[in-house]
Amino acid sequence: MIENINKMIEYPANGILSKVIEKNEKMNITLFCMAAGTDISAHTSTKQGFVYVVEGDGIFQLEGEDITMEAGKYIYMQENAVHSLKANGNTSFLLVLATNFK
Repeated sequence: MIENINKMIEYPANGILSKVIEKNEKMNITLFCMAAGTDISAHTSTKQGFVYVVEGDGIFQLEGEDITMEAGKYIYMQENAVHSLKANGNTSFLLVLATNFK
């Protein structure tokens, strides 16, 4: 499958729009488009993964550490890591979750 992620970005008036890019037994890839002012409260995932920020301005909090979300930022998360997000401006990112990266 070949996709142009930038062409898939569309921001809702408020809240979050998510688009599944790929999903199989080993990996899930989802594009998230968060409207400015949107939050995702603290949560965990049973899978390891990473966030790749496509565009925007926000804060990703990982295990109590604030990480600026800006284009090109890569954020790795171990399974069960507590994390939350806040979009200060419209923000889009890819979330990749995998049972095992090896």
